[in-house]
Amino acid sequence: MTKQLIVAVVGATGAVGSKMMEHLIKRKFPIQHIKFLASARSAGKLIEFNGQTYTIEEATPQSFEGVNVAFFSAGGSVSAALAPEAAKRGAVVIDNTSHFRMDSNVPLVVPEVNRGDLAKHNGIIANPNCSTIQMVAALQPVREKFGLKKVVVSTYQAVSGSGVAAIEELREQSAQWEAGKNVEANVLPCKADEKHYPIARNVIPQIDKFTDNGFTYEEMKMINETKKILHMPELHVAATCVRVPVVSGHSESVYIEVEKDASLQEIFDVLKDAPGIVLQDDIKTQTYPMPIYAEGEDPTYVGRIRQDLDNKKGFHMWIVADNLLKGAALNSIQIAEAMLEDNLL
Repeated sequence: MTKQLIVAVVGATGAVGSKMMEHLIKRKFPIQHIKFLASARSAGKLIEFNGQTYTIEEATPQSFEGVNVAFFSAGGSVSAALAPEAAKRGAVVIDNTSHFRMDSNVPLVVPEVNRGDLAKHNGIIANPNCSTIQMVAALQPVREKFGLKKVVVSTYQAVSGSGVAAIEELREQSAQWEAGKNVEANVLPCKADEKHYPIARNVIPQIDKFTDNGFTYEEMKMINETKKILHMPELHVAATCVRVPVVSGHSESVYIEVEKDASLQEIFDVLKDAPGIVLQDDIKTQTYPMPIYAEGEDPTYVGRIRQDLDNKKGFHMWIVADNLLKGAALNSIQIAEAMLEDNLL
């Protein structure tokens, strides 16, 4: 019989939190008891889960007494304050923020890629950035067989990656355009930055704020997290992250250079059988991944695979996944499932 767990969800009312609740039910995660935690501002509100009504409680250190696993998705400051307190009380924290990702004492895990790192946890496990998760899931089977020297990625990221407010702003701006009204922008490219630009009928080559080296924090997340997850500090990685007017589903154009000679068919073959990957690649029938069809689906989709015309060890591919699912909520739950299977919970 599967062990039944006491579960806490911190940030259940957000875009990721709501998907997490859906998938805890869908995947029949073994829950003995569940509690929903939030700031004092949201405490007392009611929330529906699996046919029952729950009252959201204020998240305090004492909230985690007796909890087996705590899913955090309420912002970095909340995780910084409460995740160590939860771990101190015996809970395993699976954190969906960026706060702990590059902490050398915290595993950063995509189960299909580096599941073995889960055994090294000290009470906190970090869920990688949404755009990183789908990319490394697709690259790992190729790396295992042919090695990996270089990764260059350009992303086409959905507005849901910036939360509920960004989704609403896209809808409002689209309506404003249609009505011939002035388009108001208050959220993107980054709520905390000085300028804001419309996303409706636009693409914005900035996600998060800029760092001193000219890359954005989002781009640096992809670069640093990829190296950590793959245990390849020497890997050459470059990223350009772009926001597009799509509600859900991140797309990525990825160029890789492998170490060993590989044919196009061999790349197809390793991806065709890879866990969590669905190969959609048939140019005769115009079959390739698109975010509109990935929305609400669990896998990472890969297509448009081509061998580079000037470098036989270079390959191009197109990677698409639902950023709120495999890119966030689903990967968090898969981490917990893997820990259960490996007797780590």
